[in-house]
Amino acid sequence: MNAPLIQPYLFFSGRCEEALEFYTHAIGAKIDMVMHFKDAPEPPPPDMLAPGFESKVMHASFQVGDSIIMASDGCGETENFSGFSLSLAVATEEEADAKFNALAEGGQVTMPLGKTFWSPRFGMLKDKFGIGWMVNVVQECGGAPTA
Repeated sequence: MNAPLIQPYLFFSGRCEEALEFYTHAIGAKIDMVMHFKDAPEPPPPDMLAPGFESKVMHASFQVGDSIIMASDGCGETENFSGFSLSLAVATEEEADAKFNALAEGGQVTMPLGKTFWSPRFGMLKDKFGIGWMVNVVQECGGAPTA
């Protein structure tokens, strides 16, 4: 990966599977993967999920043409679609640290940058403008970067 990559990450407040089905039919989206909270290799932090959200979508990705879009049900914080987060995929932990810290200046860190089961470095924040960001070090998988 040579340049930073911004990928849209949409939250559907419990309606992610419905949205994936809709996009498949409406615009020919191809679903790459879907992981539910209950199927994750590590459980979410206590009290992170709304009651009943264990069976909801933790992470999904789908393609529309050459674009990859990520999606989730979120954690049950709202009933209606309330916006989006931008996912910034970078090549190194050092780049993740620098970009995360720059974006966090004047904003609010919602998940500190750290190691996860899918990345050596991942964190979430809202910048000073209220835009949600997820900074993620991509992993190589068969020669292609994955987020």
